[in-house]
Amino acid sequence: MPPPHAEKPHSKLVVLGTVSFYLVAAIAMVLANKWVLNKTTIPLFFLMTQLFIAVILFLVTHVIGLFKIPTQIDIQVCKGLAPMVFMNVLNLSLNNFTLKYVDASFYQVARGLVLPFTVLLSSFMLHHRPSLLILVAVAVVTSGFLIGVALDLAPGSVITTTSPLGVLFGVLSSMTTALQAVVIKRSLDVVKGSAIELAWYNNLLSAFVMWPLIILGGEVPDVVEMFFGEGKALETFLWGSAITGVFGWLICIAGFLSIKITSPITHMISSAVRGVFQSILSVWVFGDIITTGRASSIGLILSGSVYYTWVKHQEQQAAEQHASGSKLESGGYERVPMKDVDADIRKDSMSRS
Repeated sequence: MPPPHAEKPHSKLVVLGTVSFYLVAAIAMVLANKWVLNKTTIPLFFLMTQLFIAVILFLVTHVIGLFKIPTQIDIQVCKGLAPMVFMNVLNLSLNNFTLKYVDASFYQVARGLVLPFTVLLSSFMLHHRPSLLILVAVAVVTSGFLIGVALDLAPGSVITTTSPLGVLFGVLSSMTTALQAVVIKRSLDVVKGSAIELAWYNNLLSAFVMWPLIILGGEVPDVVEMFFGEGKALETFLWGSAITGVFGWLICIAGFLSIKITSPITHMISSAVRGVFQSILSVWVFGDIITTGRASSIGLILSGSVYYTWVKHQEQQAAEQHASGSKLESGGYERVPMKDVDADIRKDSMSRS
Protein backbone atom coordinates (compact mmCIF):
# COMPACT_ATOMS: atom_id res chain seq x y z
CA MET A 1 0.00 0.00 0.00
CA PRO A 2 1.51 3.37 -0.98
CA PRO A 3 2.17 5.97 1.70
CA PRO A 4 -0.68 8.41 2.23
CA HIS A 5 1.46 11.38 1.21
CA ALA A 6 3.11 9.80 -1.83
CA GLU A 7 3.37 12.21 -4.75
CA LYS A 8 1.64 11.34 -8.01
CA PRO A 9 4.19 10.47 -10.74
CA HIS A 10 4.68 13.27 -13.24
CA SER A 11 3.50 12.75 -16.82
CA LYS A 12 5.99 12.08 -19.62
CA LEU A 13 5.11 15.47 -21.13
CA VAL A 14 6.03 17.29 -17.90
CA VAL A 15 9.30 15.36 -17.61
CA LEU A 16 10.16 16.05 -21.27
CA GLY A 17 9.36 19.74 -20.88
CA THR A 18 11.45 20.01 -17.71
CA VAL A 19 14.47 18.27 -19.27
CA SER A 20 14.21 20.39 -22.42
CA PHE A 21 13.96 23.56 -20.32
CA TYR A 22 17.10 22.59 -18.39
CA LEU A 23 19.03 21.71 -21.57
CA VAL A 24 18.22 24.96 -23.36
CA ALA A 25 18.97 27.14 -20.33
CA ALA A 26 22.29 25.44 -19.51
CA ILE A 27 23.61 25.34 -23.09
CA ALA A 28 22.61 28.95 -23.79
CA MET A 29 24.32 30.06 -20.58
CA VAL A 30 27.69 28.49 -21.44
CA LEU A 31 27.71 29.62 -25.09
CA ALA A 32 26.65 33.17 -24.25
CA ASN A 33 29.26 33.34 -21.49
CA LYS A 34 31.98 32.24 -23.90
CA TRP A 35 30.81 34.77 -26.51
CA VAL A 36 31.19 37.68 -24.06
CA LEU A 37 34.44 36.42 -22.52
CA ASN A 38 35.97 36.19 -26.01
CA LYS A 39 35.25 39.89 -26.59
CA THR A 40 36.01 41.37 -23.15
CA THR A 41 38.65 41.18 -20.39
CA ILE A 42 36.38 41.69 -17.36
CA PRO A 43 35.12 38.24 -16.22
CA LEU A 44 34.47 39.39 -12.62
CA PHE A 45 32.50 42.50 -13.59
CA PHE A 46 30.57 40.37 -16.09
CA LEU A 47 29.70 37.91 -13.32
CA MET A 48 28.58 40.69 -11.00
CA THR A 49 26.27 42.06 -13.71
CA GLN A 50 24.71 38.60 -14.15
CA LEU A 51 24.07 38.35 -10.42
CA PHE A 52 22.41 41.78 -10.25
CA ILE A 53 20.16 40.88 -13.19
CA ALA A 54 19.13 37.72 -11.32
CA VAL A 55 18.36 39.86 -8.24
CA ILE A 56 16.16 42.17 -10.34
CA LEU A 57 14.31 39.17 -11.80
CA PHE A 58 13.67 37.80 -8.30
CA LEU A 59 12.19 41.18 -7.30
CA VAL A 60 9.99 41.26 -10.40
CA THR A 61 8.67 37.75 -9.82
CA HIS A 62 8.01 38.66 -6.18
CA VAL A 63 5.95 41.71 -7.22
CA ILE A 64 3.85 39.73 -9.71
CA GLY A 65 3.35 36.93 -7.18
CA LEU A 66 5.26 34.16 -8.94
CA PHE A 67 7.73 33.68 -6.07
CA LYS A 68 7.74 35.03 -2.54
CA ILE A 69 11.04 36.31 -1.17
CA PRO A 70 11.81 38.03 2.17
CA THR A 71 10.94 41.75 2.11
CA GLN A 72 13.54 42.48 4.80
CA ILE A 73 17.13 41.34 5.02
CA ASP A 74 17.78 39.20 8.10
CA ILE A 75 21.32 39.86 9.36
CA GLN A 76 21.44 36.53 11.22
CA VAL A 77 20.48 34.69 8.05
CA CYS A 78 23.19 36.56 6.15
CA LYS A 79 25.78 35.51 8.72
CA GLY A 80 24.60 31.92 8.54
CA LEU A 81 24.84 31.93 4.73
CA ALA A 82 28.32 33.51 4.63
CA PRO A 83 30.12 30.20 3.85
CA MET A 84 27.71 29.46 0.99
CA VAL A 85 28.09 32.96 -0.49
CA PHE A 86 31.87 32.69 -0.30
CA MET A 87 31.82 29.31 -2.08
CA ASN A 88 29.34 30.58 -4.67
CA VAL A 89 31.45 33.62 -5.60
CA LEU A 90 34.61 31.51 -5.72
CA ASN A 91 32.98 28.78 -7.80
CA LEU A 92 31.32 31.14 -10.32
CA SER A 93 34.53 33.13 -10.69
CA LEU A 94 36.55 29.98 -11.36
CA ASN A 95 33.91 28.81 -13.86
CA ASN A 96 34.22 32.07 -15.80
CA PHE A 97 38.02 32.01 -15.73
CA THR A 98 37.97 28.39 -16.94
CA LEU A 99 35.69 29.27 -19.82
CA LYS A 100 37.83 32.26 -20.70
CA TYR A 101 41.01 30.21 -21.10
CA VAL A 102 39.63 27.05 -22.78
CA ASP A 103 37.30 26.31 -25.70
CA ALA A 104 33.60 25.93 -24.97
CA SER A 105 33.84 22.36 -26.31
CA PHE A 106 36.68 21.62 -23.83
CA TYR A 107 34.93 23.24 -20.87
CA GLN A 108 33.36 19.96 -19.75
CA VAL A 109 36.73 18.20 -19.93
CA ALA A 110 38.49 20.94 -17.94
CA ARG A 111 35.85 20.55 -15.22
CA GLY A 112 35.80 16.76 -15.54
CA LEU A 113 36.93 16.07 -11.97
CA VAL A 114 33.68 17.18 -10.31
CA LEU A 115 32.55 13.58 -9.75
CA PRO A 116 35.90 12.28 -8.38
CA PHE A 117 36.15 15.24 -6.00
CA THR A 118 32.52 14.72 -4.90
CA VAL A 119 33.12 11.04 -4.09
CA LEU A 120 36.38 11.86 -2.32
CA LEU A 121 34.77 14.61 -0.26
CA SER A 122 31.82 12.37 0.63
CA SER A 123 34.16 9.61 1.77
CA PHE A 124 36.23 12.03 3.85
CA MET A 125 33.35 13.89 5.53
CA LEU A 126 30.88 11.02 5.95
CA HIS A 127 33.50 8.33 6.57
CA HIS A 128 31.68 6.17 4.02
CA ARG A 129 33.78 3.85 1.90
CA PRO A 130 32.58 3.86 -1.74
CA SER A 131 31.78 0.53 -3.40
CA LEU A 132 33.98 -1.05 -6.06
CA LEU A 133 31.52 -0.11 -8.83
CA ILE A 134 31.54 3.53 -7.68
CA LEU A 135 35.35 3.50 -7.84
CA VAL A 136 35.15 2.06 -11.37
CA ALA A 137 32.90 4.96 -12.42
CA VAL A 138 35.30 7.45 -10.82
CA ALA A 139 38.24 5.80 -12.61
CA VAL A 140 36.47 6.10 -15.99
CA VAL A 141 35.74 9.80 -15.43
CA THR A 142 39.28 10.50 -14.24
CA SER A 143 40.80 8.71 -17.24
CA GLY A 144 38.62 10.80 -19.53
CA PHE A 145 39.92 14.00 -17.91
CA LEU A 146 43.57 12.87 -18.07
CA ILE A 147 43.31 11.75 -21.70
CA GLY A 148 41.68 14.99 -22.78
CA VAL A 149 44.20 17.20 -21.00
CA ALA A 150 47.23 15.15 -22.09
CA LEU A 151 46.25 15.13 -25.77
CA ASP A 152 45.28 18.80 -25.90
CA LEU A 153 48.46 20.00 -24.17
CA ALA A 154 50.80 17.58 -25.93
CA PRO A 155 53.52 19.14 -28.15
CA GLY A 156 52.42 19.16 -31.78
CA SER A 157 48.70 18.98 -30.93
CA VAL A 158 46.35 20.50 -33.51
CA ILE A 159 44.57 22.18 -30.57
CA THR A 160 46.35 25.41 -29.72
CA THR A 161 43.62 27.14 -27.70
CA THR A 162 43.82 24.99 -24.55
CA SER A 163 45.75 26.79 -21.84
CA PRO A 164 47.39 25.10 -18.81
CA LEU A 165 46.00 28.00 -16.78
CA GLY A 166 42.51 27.17 -18.02
CA VAL A 167 42.97 23.52 -16.99
CA LEU A 168 44.15 24.66 -13.54
CA PHE A 169 41.07 26.85 -13.17
CA GLY A 170 38.95 23.87 -14.27
CA VAL A 171 40.43 21.61 -11.59
CA LEU A 172 39.90 24.28 -8.91
CA SER A 173 36.38 24.84 -10.22
CA SER A 174 35.64 21.10 -9.95
CA MET A 175 36.89 21.11 -6.36
CA THR A 176 34.78 24.10 -5.33
CA THR A 177 31.70 22.63 -7.06
CA ALA A 178 32.02 19.51 -4.91
CA LEU A 179 32.48 21.61 -1.77
CA GLN A 180 29.59 23.88 -2.71
CA ALA A 181 27.14 20.96 -2.75
CA VAL A 182 27.94 20.23 0.90
CA VAL A 183 27.73 23.90 1.91
CA ILE A 184 24.37 24.40 0.16
CA LYS A 185 22.90 21.37 1.91
CA ARG A 186 23.87 22.81 5.29
CA SER A 187 22.70 26.31 4.31
CA LEU A 188 19.16 25.09 3.64
CA ASP A 189 18.67 24.75 7.39
CA VAL A 190 19.40 28.48 7.80
CA VAL A 191 16.42 29.39 5.56
CA LYS A 192 14.20 26.57 6.90
CA GLY A 193 14.50 24.51 3.73
CA SER A 194 13.29 27.19 1.30
CA ALA A 195 15.18 26.79 -2.00
CA ILE A 196 13.77 30.06 -3.40
CA GLU A 197 14.82 32.05 -0.33
CA LEU A 198 18.24 30.43 -0.47
CA ALA A 199 18.65 31.37 -4.15
CA TRP A 200 17.51 34.95 -3.40
CA TYR A 201 20.03 35.49 -0.61
CA ASN A 202 22.75 33.72 -2.58
CA ASN A 203 22.40 35.98 -5.63
CA LEU A 204 21.90 39.19 -3.63
CA LEU A 205 24.84 38.74 -1.26
CA SER A 206 27.13 37.37 -3.98
CA ALA A 207 26.47 40.43 -6.14
CA PHE A 208 27.67 42.78 -3.38
CA VAL A 209 30.68 40.63 -2.52
CA MET A 210 31.86 40.92 -6.15
CA TRP A 211 32.56 44.68 -5.87
CA PRO A 212 35.82 44.48 -3.87
CA LEU A 213 36.96 41.52 -5.99
CA ILE A 214 36.57 43.61 -9.16
CA ILE A 215 38.78 46.30 -7.64
CA LEU A 216 41.37 43.82 -6.36
CA GLY A 217 41.35 42.02 -9.70
CA GLY A 218 42.35 45.24 -11.47
CA GLU A 219 39.33 45.26 -13.78
CA VAL A 220 38.26 48.89 -13.11
CA PRO A 221 40.41 50.42 -15.92
CA ASP A 222 39.09 47.81 -18.38
CA VAL A 223 35.51 48.52 -17.33
CA VAL A 224 36.01 52.26 -17.86
CA GLU A 225 37.63 51.61 -21.24
CA MET A 226 34.74 49.40 -22.30
CA PHE A 227 32.07 51.96 -21.40
CA PHE A 228 33.83 55.04 -22.79
CA GLY A 229 36.17 53.61 -25.42
CA GLU A 230 35.53 52.74 -29.04
CA GLY A 231 34.58 49.38 -30.50
CA LYS A 232 31.70 46.95 -30.09
CA ALA A 233 32.82 45.45 -26.76
CA LEU A 234 30.14 47.40 -24.87
CA GLU A 235 27.36 46.20 -27.17
CA THR A 236 28.53 42.59 -26.82
CA PHE A 237 28.76 42.98 -23.05
CA LEU A 238 25.26 44.44 -22.69
CA TRP A 239 23.61 41.82 -24.90
CA GLY A 240 25.62 39.03 -23.29
CA SER A 241 24.84 40.23 -19.77
CA ALA A 242 21.11 40.39 -20.53
CA ILE A 243 21.06 36.91 -22.08
CA THR A 244 23.24 35.22 -19.46
CA GLY A 245 21.57 37.09 -16.60
CA VAL A 246 18.16 35.76 -17.62
CA PHE A 247 19.41 32.25 -18.38
CA GLY A 248 21.50 32.17 -15.21
CA TRP A 249 18.36 32.92 -13.21
CA LEU A 250 16.44 30.28 -15.19
CA ILE A 251 19.13 27.70 -14.44
CA CYS A 252 18.47 28.18 -10.72
CA ILE A 253 14.90 27.11 -11.40
CA ALA A 254 15.70 24.60 -14.16
CA GLY A 255 18.25 22.67 -12.13
CA PHE A 256 15.90 22.51 -9.15
CA LEU A 257 12.96 21.36 -11.29
CA SER A 258 15.07 18.84 -13.17
CA ILE A 259 16.09 17.15 -9.92
CA LYS A 260 12.65 17.46 -8.32
CA ILE A 261 10.50 16.29 -11.22
CA THR A 262 12.81 13.79 -12.92
CA SER A 263 14.76 10.88 -11.47
CA PRO A 264 18.49 11.23 -10.70
CA ILE A 265 19.32 9.03 -13.69
CA THR A 266 17.21 11.18 -16.03
CA HIS A 267 18.86 14.32 -14.66
CA MET A 268 22.36 12.92 -15.20
CA ILE A 269 21.52 11.68 -18.71
CA SER A 270 20.12 15.11 -19.57
CA SER A 271 23.41 16.60 -18.33
CA ALA A 272 25.28 14.19 -20.59
CA VAL A 273 23.11 15.12 -23.58
CA ARG A 274 23.76 18.77 -22.75
CA GLY A 275 27.50 18.14 -22.93
CA VAL A 276 27.21 16.54 -26.36
CA PHE A 277 25.02 19.31 -27.78
CA GLN A 278 27.25 21.94 -26.20
CA SER A 279 30.31 20.50 -27.95
CA ILE A 280 28.52 20.28 -31.31
CA LEU A 281 27.23 23.84 -31.06
CA SER A 282 30.69 25.07 -30.06
CA VAL A 283 32.04 23.79 -33.38
CA TRP A 284 29.30 25.63 -35.26
CA VAL A 285 29.30 28.89 -33.23
CA PHE A 286 32.97 29.35 -32.32
CA GLY A 287 34.72 27.12 -34.85
CA ASP A 288 36.09 24.79 -32.14
CA ILE A 289 37.96 21.70 -33.27
CA ILE A 290 36.75 18.33 -31.94
CA THR A 291 39.59 15.86 -32.37
CA THR A 292 39.22 12.11 -31.84
CA GLY A 293 41.05 12.45 -28.53
CA ARG A 294 38.79 15.26 -27.30
CA ALA A 295 35.67 13.35 -28.37
CA SER A 296 36.94 10.23 -26.57
CA SER A 297 37.64 12.28 -23.44
CA ILE A 298 34.15 13.79 -23.41
CA GLY A 299 32.64 10.34 -24.06
CA LEU A 300 34.51 8.78 -21.12
CA ILE A 301 33.54 11.57 -18.72
CA LEU A 302 29.87 11.41 -19.71
CA SER A 303 29.76 7.59 -19.69
CA GLY A 304 31.41 7.39 -16.28
CA SER A 305 29.03 10.02 -14.87
CA VAL A 306 25.92 8.22 -16.15
CA TYR A 307 27.26 4.86 -14.91
CA TYR A 308 27.96 6.36 -11.47
CA THR A 309 24.39 7.68 -11.25
CA TRP A 310 22.97 4.28 -12.23
CA VAL A 311 25.13 2.44 -9.67
CA LYS A 312 24.26 4.95 -6.95
CA HIS A 313 20.57 4.59 -7.76
CA GLN A 314 20.78 0.79 -7.57
CA GLU A 315 22.63 0.94 -4.24
CA GLN A 316 20.09 3.33 -2.75
CA GLN A 317 17.17 1.14 -3.88
CA ALA A 318 18.83 -1.93 -2.36
CA ALA A 319 19.43 -0.08 0.91
CA GLU A 320 15.81 1.09 1.06
CA GLN A 321 14.47 -2.41 0.39
CA HIS A 322 16.74 -3.83 3.07
CA ALA A 323 15.65 -1.17 5.56
CA SER A 324 11.92 -1.68 4.86
CA GLY A 325 12.31 -5.46 5.11
CA SER A 326 14.07 -5.28 8.46
CA LYS A 327 11.32 -3.09 9.92
CA LEU A 328 8.64 -5.77 9.69
CA GLU A 329 8.76 -8.50 12.33
CA SER A 330 6.28 -10.75 14.17
CA GLY A 331 3.50 -10.96 11.59
CA GLY A 332 4.08 -7.61 9.98
CA TYR A 333 4.17 -5.31 13.01
CA GLU A 334 6.69 -2.52 12.76
CA ARG A 335 9.31 -2.59 15.44
CA VAL A 336 9.38 0.57 17.54
CA PRO A 337 12.77 1.68 18.92
CA MET A 338 12.94 1.59 22.74
CA LYS A 339 14.05 5.24 22.85
CA ASP A 340 10.72 6.19 21.21
CA VAL A 341 8.80 4.05 23.70
CA ASP A 342 10.62 5.70 26.60
CA ALA A 343 9.93 9.14 25.14
CA ASP A 344 6.21 8.37 24.84
CA ILE A 345 6.10 7.05 28.43
CA ARG A 346 7.75 10.22 29.73
CA LYS A 347 5.42 12.38 27.65
CA ASP A 348 2.36 10.48 28.97
CA SER A 349 3.58 10.82 32.55
CA MET A 350 4.05 14.57 32.18
CA SER A 351 0.56 15.01 30.69
CA ARG A 352 -1.00 13.21 33.64
CA SER A 353 0.93 15.10 36.33
